[in-house]
Amino acid sequence: MAERRATGDVDAVAMVIEEWARERPELDTAPLEVLARLHRSFLRYSTRLTASIERHGLSVAGFDVLTALRRSGAPYRLTAGRLADAGLVSSAGVTLRIDRLEKDGLIVRERDAEDRRVVYSRLTDEGLAKVDQVFAEHLDNERRMLGGMSPAECRQLARLLRKLEHSILASDEEPAG
Repeated sequence: MAERRATGDVDAVAMVIEEWARERPELDTAPLEVLARLHRSFLRYSTRLTASIERHGLSVAGFDVLTALRRSGAPYRLTAGRLADAGLVSSAGVTLRIDRLEKDGLIVRERDAEDRRVVYSRLTDEGLAKVDQVFAEHLDNERRMLGGMSPAECRQLARLLRKLEHSILASDEEPAG
């Protein structure tokens, strides 16, 4: 086993399952086959995502704001509330991100012409160019990470992950234990 560890040829989740089987054979560790692998994959994905985004002087949180603005379509502007609704964070959290992006010249704040209480965040030309460049590189990075899978396997996994997400959400409605 130590030799397999040294070469990186070991399946870490399988090893964890074997160890639990030895220590607590009465427990059904089957959920680890899926969720531990998903967790380990997410951690590796997150590390690569963060490194890729940070190379461009952005945080992942700032990138989320830029991509939400870009997806909104021309004129690429949303209120802080709409950005929060896009699944980012609270309005206060979005405001911190907007402050940084504005300081970097990637967005500007604009008041609504008809209702001065409404403030939009809008991509600048520099912000639009930056998000277009970084997002294209992001997709290339994700494509490389999926390179060991066929297109059919990717579609199947996407369907299964969607089903998993629904299952996890439904479990919130069930009593624990």
